[in-house]
Amino acid sequence: MENFHSIQNDLEKYVYMIALQDRNESLFYKVIIDEIETMMPIIYTPVVGQACQKYGKIYRQPRGLFLSKYDKDRMINTLRNWEDNDIEIIVVTDGERILGLGDLGAQGMGIPVGKLSLYISCAGINPRKCLPIMIDLGTDNEDLLNSPFYLGLKENRLRGKAYDDFIDGFMESVKVVFPNALVQFEDFANANAARLLNKYRKDFKMFNDDIQGTAAVALAGIISSKYLTNRKINDEIILFYGAGTAGIGIANLFVAAMVRMGFAREDAISRCWLIDSSGLIVSSRGSLSNEKKVYAKDISPMKDIAAIVKKIKPTILIGTSGQPQAFTKEVLNQMGRINKKPVIFALSNPTSKSECTAEQAYRWTEERCVFSSGSPFDPVEINKKTYFSGQANNAYIFPGVGLGVSISKSKIIPESFFLEAAIALTECVSENDLDLGKIYPSLNKIREVSKSIAIAVSKQAIKEGLSNIEESKIESIIDESMYTASYEIYE
Repeated sequence: MENFHSIQNDLEKYVYMIALQDRNESLFYKVIIDEIETMMPIIYTPVVGQACQKYGKIYRQPRGLFLSKYDKDRMINTLRNWEDNDIEIIVVTDGERILGLGDLGAQGMGIPVGKLSLYISCAGINPRKCLPIMIDLGTDNEDLLNSPFYLGLKENRLRGKAYDDFIDGFMESVKVVFPNALVQFEDFANANAARLLNKYRKDFKMFNDDIQGTAAVALAGIISSKYLTNRKINDEIILFYGAGTAGIGIANLFVAAMVRMGFAREDAISRCWLIDSSGLIVSSRGSLSNEKKVYAKDISPMKDIAAIVKKIKPTILIGTSGQPQAFTKEVLNQMGRINKKPVIFALSNPTSKSECTAEQAYRWTEERCVFSSGSPFDPVEINKKTYFSGQANNAYIFPGVGLGVSISKSKIIPESFFLEAAIALTECVSENDLDLGKIYPSLNKIREVSKSIAIAVSKQAIKEGLSNIEESKIESIIDESMYTASYEIYE
């Protein structure tokens, strides 16, 4: 850690840690586990975004499996080249929408590698049972196509039926080679993410973290915020700035949570308002997708976010747009005028894409907001008072869900698992966290959080007839299976 702290540049810290992972994997994970609050921003957001952008220049050795379109007819044999065959967790991307940075092609491999580091550190999944995969089907990023440092296929992206056939072949091959593996989809473009999730979720053990993990962590924040706002969930009116897969995913899970609590689905939907690139989603607009039609409102079209806030008077403002500084002073002033305790979630990653900073949120709401972001912000001091914002980090959700699925042996991952994960996360928020204004638990408790979520997911799997394990043995099975980054001793 002395060596780590002597490095001034965050990207160089990332390279230093990856070099440690290559040199001494046990020590790498021991450091991550013990220093999780320091290390998570380096090995994952926001620094992993820089690492992906410069992947060709900082490349040392391959971590994970690269599959190109030329492997289509030899997929099973290629997957079998991986040194371990008892794989439980696969994280896969095609690199088309890396965080809020766009198409980074094969350089997006930093995301699956980073996510699996968190599975291992936060939920104790054994490193031997993890597999990062990059599906390299080309890139439409002209800078990469013209770069001498780009490691991927220098071809435009595969599209249409050829793309679908490749992904179909990939999923079927995984089921043959790694029949026990959960497949987590990461950073697929909006045009493919929800479509592929709906296509595979009923027949494969898979989920999309950008949609479902984001939804669960945001829902947990919404539920926890009631302890600071003194509002009930049916008092909330939520305005989503960004109506892609993440925004709609949060809205869908919020509706599911309200229905579970006994409220009418129509009432829950009426509390969700969405803004996309064309403005407020209204019924009179033509060519809306089916997902957006659900939330379309009978109101005149509007585009200006501040005017929309003034009109509909939301209690919660959630940004999933990838548009930096979209929550202007006028917007946040307006949220402060209409709420004693406005809730502001600026969830876009990395930090450079955040809809506002923590300091802007607190200053422009007269220090009355409840704020959380996708990437971390330092504590903010205003008028000699320090504000600690929460980080709505998917790492609170996906490692525990993955552990629960692994333990329960569930063959599919229904939406109810994410609802249970969100509720379990809220139960991990302490009085001390709330006293600091935080609606998420401290990251140094992340392994406890993951265990609680895994127990909740396993119990739900039993309830839905997806698992045969004994409920009384869940906790002991988890305790026995969690990786602790100790050196192996061979008799």
